[in-house]
Amino acid sequence: MKTFNPPDEVLKTEETETIEAAKNDPARFRTLYEKYFKRIFLFVYHRVEDRDLASDLTSQIFLKAMQRIHQFNFRGLPFSSWLYRIAINECTDYFRRSKRSKVVYVEDIPFHHLFEEMFPEDPQSQLENKLHLVLQQLQPDELQIIELRFFEDMPFKMVAEILNISEIYAKVRTYRIIDKMKKIFLKLL
Repeated sequence: MKTFNPPDEVLKTEETETIEAAKNDPARFRTLYEKYFKRIFLFVYHRVEDRDLASDLTSQIFLKAMQRIHQFNFRGLPFSSWLYRIAINECTDYFRRSKRSKVVYVEDIPFHHLFEEMFPEDPQSQLENKLHLVLQQLQPDELQIIELRFFEDMPFKMVAEILNISEIYAKVRTYRIIDKMKKIFLKLL
C-alpha cells in the first residue's frame, strides 16, 4: 500500500510535533492525553452508560494508543481519528466479551443534520420521538457510521479514516443507511 507523504510544511503542526516527541518519549504523550481525554471518554460513555466502565475503557484506549504511537502515520487527519478507531475497537471488544447490548445515547445531541438528510422537507417532525426505535433496527456497523457522522458530527473523510474505508464508500454507506432509516421511520408512522 502506497502511503501519502504530505509536504513538510503540512507536517510542521504543533500536534504532529507532539506526536513525534511522544514516539521518542512516552512522557510527552500526556499532552495528547489531556487534549483528547474528555472527547474519547464521552464517546465511550455514550455507548456504555456507566461512568466507571467508561473510565476503565478510556484508560485502556489511551494505554493502547501510547503503546502503539509508533504505528501512527499522519494522513492529513487529526490524531483524534486514530483514537476514535481504537475506541470503537475497544468498545466492540467489550460488548463482544460481555455479551451486553450497545447503548446509543441520544439525549442532548443535535439531530438536525440527520433529520435534514432523512426528511429535508420536514426536519422538525416527530422524528425525535421515533429516532430511538429506528436506531434499534440498524445493524451495528450501520449504527456506527450514523453515530460518527451525525452524533459526533465528523466529516466523511474522518469517518472513513476511523472505519478504515474509503471516503466515497463512507458517503455511499451513509446515504444507503439514511434511506433504510427513512423506510423504517415511515413504517412507524
